[in-house]
Amino acid sequence: MLVKRSAAIRMFTAGDSTRLKELLHPAHDRADVRFSFAFGQLGLSRSSLPHKLKQAEVYYILRGRCRVHVGAKSSVLRTGDLAYVPAGALQWLENTGWQTMKFLCIVDPAWTKAGEKVLGKRPKKQKVGAKVRRPRR
Repeated sequence: MLVKRSAAIRMFTAGDSTRLKELLHPAHDRADVRFSFAFGQLGLSRSSLPHKLKQAEVYYILRGRCRVHVGAKSSVLRTGDLAYVPAGALQWLENTGWQTMKFLCIVDPAWTKAGEKVLGKRPKKQKVGAKVRRPRR
């Protein structure tokens, strides 16, 4: 059995500009699994950088709302939604909610630096850092 305490794991900024805690990775943990598992955050009005993974990835939204872009398609995800991103697909997340978005992600086979290509620029159509206004009640 392996038990890890999330509070003891340091959060870092990933290559795609998301904030991550790597919760489980077969290269670092005594776990006989193929996948890596992480907790992530994306700040208000922020987006990750477009990137491609050689591995498939699954996002599960714990809190907030975002638009997930995969290739030429995009979809809105809300708390409790899941998105599957096939290996090799261009992808990025855009926080469209009113709070920091929190999510889980699984990469299978496990994430590797060699398996990720960050393109380094946000698409021009995004308004990253724009003021977000709450709807009136």
